[in-house]
Amino acid sequence: MMFIRDIFDKLKPKFSKGGRFEKFSSTFEAFESFAFTPNTVTGSGQRAYKGSHIRDAVDLKRTIITVVIALMPALLFGMWNIGHQTSVAYSLDWGFWQEFWNGFLRMLPIIVVSYVVGLVIEFFFAEIRHEEVSEGFIGTGMIIAMIVPVTVPLWQLALAVAFAVVIGKEVFGGSGYNFLNPALVARAFLFFSYPTHMSGDSVWIATPFHFTGDAVTGATPLGQLMASQPLSASAIDMFIGTIPGSTCETSVVAILLGAVLLLLTGIASWRIMLSVVIGGGLMGLLFNAIGANEYMQLPFYYHYLMGGFAFGCVFMATDPVTAAQTNTGKWIYGFLIGAFAVLLRVLNPAYPEGMMLAILLMNCFAPLIDHCVVARNINKRKKRWLAAERRTV
Repeated sequence: MMFIRDIFDKLKPKFSKGGRFEKFSSTFEAFESFAFTPNTVTGSGQRAYKGSHIRDAVDLKRTIITVVIALMPALLFGMWNIGHQTSVAYSLDWGFWQEFWNGFLRMLPIIVVSYVVGLVIEFFFAEIRHEEVSEGFIGTGMIIAMIVPVTVPLWQLALAVAFAVVIGKEVFGGSGYNFLNPALVARAFLFFSYPTHMSGDSVWIATPFHFTGDAVTGATPLGQLMASQPLSASAIDMFIGTIPGSTCETSVVAILLGAVLLLLTGIASWRIMLSVVIGGGLMGLLFNAIGANEYMQLPFYYHYLMGGFAFGCVFMATDPVTAAQTNTGKWIYGFLIGAFAVLLRVLNPAYPEGMMLAILLMNCFAPLIDHCVVARNINKRKKRWLAAERRTV
């Protein structure tokens, strides 16, 4: 690795102040910090910045890389499932590796477009603001690629990524200032702009390469429920993930593996995850008690297995930037996400995937939830202080 370090050291003066490529300093810094840990530390004494600083080995880069690693089980399973669904739908005699290779070739352009478009915009805004390039899109770009149908046109995906980065994040000041989850902003843009490419039975099965016949359709469990059709997949099939759906959202097993890593490393909030599950479960039980139609009679735990509930609970509801920050607020925030997700699914046939809208809605209310929690704590302390003052008098 020393020869790579030497290359960066030789190039650095050209990108530093007064150098030939000074205006591209943010771009150089981004590549340098991606390859190596920055050599700047918090100092002490008169020349140090005033105020308190957190000294910790876990920086944003390591946090995002951990999230990407946690996404790997769902990503790898999704690649195989894409090929598997194609093999089953077209009655092809494919083995495991052929199914995986087909899915890999289908996913690769989606990932490349998501990263290229998003990072180009991130670098552009960093340069014009003379700021460092945030590593946040490393995780966001992967998540966007994992929550869209495999058949999404790449030009539509590019538009959605651009919209999410510019309107969902950069106009508010960049990473750390956005109040909406950028990955869900991209999905919402696609859902409302190009609904025929984001819902229905024709978007979940990739056609084999060089296939010239009619495309085969495949309904997701949520789609079947919306059409009042019996479920063709069992609970175990939905738990494992061998069903049609977005590229990498189908396997609850793979998502739980990622959840374990995020919880062990302390990156994701267990309060939010647990409260999302509780909120969704209680809303499902409430509908079970009402039982007005077949959808309401669906066992409550099926909602955990269908659509993007598990993926949203683990990887998007827990986004530390857009979620509630107080501990009590996290319980309220997560509970309402789970409850609204099931509520939207059951009562609004136009939006069978309620998780997306539930998280975006609660992103908007997260600051208000925290404000109410903090205000309540302040009032309680004031009352205790006044009570203590009266006793002393």
